[in-house]
Amino acid sequence: MRKNLKYQKEAVDELIEKSNKLLKHSFLETLVFKAPTGSGKTIMVSQYLERFVTERADGKTFSFIWAAPRKLHNQSKEKLEGQYEESRILQCSNIEDLTDKQIQENEILFLNWESINKKDNVFVRENEQDFNLSTIVDNTIDAGRDIILIIDESHHTASAENTRGLIEIMKPRLTVEVSATPHMNAQSVDVDFADVIEEGMTKKEISVNPDLKAEKVEGKGSDEFVLENALKKRESLKQRYEKMAKDINPLLLIQLPDKTVADISDKQAEIEKLLAKKFNITAENGKLGVYLSEDKRNLENISKPNNDVDVLIFKQAIALGWDCPRAYILVLFREWHSEVFSIQTVGRILRMPELKHYDGNEELNKAYVYTNVSNNRIQIEEDISKDFFTLYTNKRIPSYKPVDLLSCHSKRQRESTRLNPSYIPIYLKEARRQNLKSKLDIKTTAITDNIPLDGKIHLERAGVVKDVVDVYNNLSLAKNLKELEDAFKHFISESMHTAGLFPEPRSVGRVCKALYEYFLQDIGLDYVDKQREINTIVLIPANRQAIIDSINASIMEYQKTHPKGKNELEDDEKWNIPASRDYNARHRERTPKVKSSVLKPYYETTLDNKIFQTEQQFIEFLEENKKVEWWFKNGEGHGSFFAVPYIDSNGQDRPFYVDFIVKTKDSRLGLFDTKKGITAEVAGPKSNGLQKYIKEQNKKGKKLFGGIVEPKAGSFWFFNKEEYQHDKELTVWELVEL
Repeated sequence: MRKNLKYQKEAVDELIEKSNKLLKHSFLETLVFKAPTGSGKTIMVSQYLERFVTERADGKTFSFIWAAPRKLHNQSKEKLEGQYEESRILQCSNIEDLTDKQIQENEILFLNWESINKKDNVFVRENEQDFNLSTIVDNTIDAGRDIILIIDESHHTASAENTRGLIEIMKPRLTVEVSATPHMNAQSVDVDFADVIEEGMTKKEISVNPDLKAEKVEGKGSDEFVLENALKKRESLKQRYEKMAKDINPLLLIQLPDKTVADISDKQAEIEKLLAKKFNITAENGKLGVYLSEDKRNLENISKPNNDVDVLIFKQAIALGWDCPRAYILVLFREWHSEVFSIQTVGRILRMPELKHYDGNEELNKAYVYTNVSNNRIQIEEDISKDFFTLYTNKRIPSYKPVDLLSCHSKRQRESTRLNPSYIPIYLKEARRQNLKSKLDIKTTAITDNIPLDGKIHLERAGVVKDVVDVYNNLSLAKNLKELEDAFKHFISESMHTAGLFPEPRSVGRVCKALYEYFLQDIGLDYVDKQREINTIVLIPANRQAIIDSINASIMEYQKTHPKGKNELEDDEKWNIPASRDYNARHRERTPKVKSSVLKPYYETTLDNKIFQTEQQFIEFLEENKKVEWWFKNGEGHGSFFAVPYIDSNGQDRPFYVDFIVKTKDSRLGLFDTKKGITAEVAGPKSNGLQKYIKEQNKKGKKLFGGIVEPKAGSFWFFNKEEYQHDKELTVWELVEL
């Protein structure tokens, strides 16, 4: 369905005007096109390209490259082919469709960023057939055509250094970045969200948990309660369409939370069981669809207005580029570790099925979110996937010569962190020794979930103000037995994880059984008929710390009689600086740009709790030092990073991942680890291990030096002797002069 929309025409007019103006400049330019989800970004860009080539008065000719993340380039190609099916103004092509090793006039080459970013991609690197991106671009330009680059969903990729490198290869006269949430400042064309709503392209608003009735929750868990109300809303919407004689089947989306190490249940299995048992919605009867990376069912023609699937289970990965205008309702179940909505996810329910609002039927003009997320925890994030999506890649400098260092890492010993049946009597003994009974409030009260009631999400505020969700009321729901048990197990799992144990189901079960046994023997509550009371007592905020203390004490005592196996290190022969490293969107290129990093460009974290001032200052020191050939900021935790062995205060062999490896112009290697305050005071075991390593490796012909580094009085000092000494004056420390 195609509509003539005022805001779309105005946007296309402005895109053409600004593009032609920017093309008059002698240097490369970027134009940002910001349009909300559901506004028809792809349609507007297709119209822009068509008019851009047909309305030219200057005789210039153009070829186009359209680049997008994941598989979105395929979806965009299909849409544009449909737009140009009659006019044939522009030709849409894949790599294999190109002729004469060039992009022809008014031809659009569609590319996928991830595939062409791969270092082994044949199309990017030079090859025997001379069929590569550089050759195609050069041939196109030699034929007298300028290249226009369109980057779709540019907030995923456009600022990445590897993407910028590819842009340089493409040599575009103009780059147009298209996104609902762009991350750069440049000349822009913006589509106002209010205009999109006014034209009927998207729902007027997103309502959160409308019309929930607390008295109807008796005997249900909050998951079932929320899902039941969401399904009732879906049925109400369907009936309204039937009354209008429209064959549209509203779709309800259920987003599954991502699993974490502390999860103790299979949410997908639970939801599918609930849908089948309570609502007769299954994949077998065609009412349930599943869209997961490892599980896809009943997806054929799911976007058609009258498709039989009523409910679709998905995860975040569905968000980018997925288009199903009949989707009306989003169900989000509480996650233990994160409670945010993504703009991309909520955007899946924004579109109107017929691209118009319905007079006198306001219920059909809204989208709906049903959730048991606490009302004080709801947030909107631009796109959760940016945590997992590789955006940036840096590469080792060409002049690098192998350093071939001996490195190490720990062997994995998960089994040593698990509990066996002997834990139970140990817990009973420790709980009694701590007199746990006297610390517990055993007057049970209901454990409740406070969820939002009659709220509203304002997507037009996203990126402008912090609070985009208004919640007008809240509803307090008592947990049912299943939810209490899940919360009980999760509490134990988290406690074990904090205490250093791997919370796999068997060990969680041991602690559960120990607590149930304690309540039976010392408090007189039998799990068989008093499980609710026991779970409630453990979960009452006033009791939590005492329970945690008893678990920690019992685990410490257990480990005395069941010590972990001696930590073993594995050697990594001939370790070298990695050829490249990938980074997600929680990183940025350091400004001003660094000159001496062995990996270029240098990316740093944007997370405040990961930014250490001492490290930042040491980088500045290295950058200003003329004796430095290159430096490497090390990581930690696995074999791709460098570590030296040391013995910790408990006599265990451990890997020490030093912060910096520094190559000097006289061919020495410095191994430095920055410390300050208490971390410097207790660095003895690591320092001793590092100095022993340096001494041993130098006997084998290496030229190593370094040590623990601490800033003082505007300078950096390091300790390079065998037995660590630390005082406020850094008495026996030496200046880092390289």
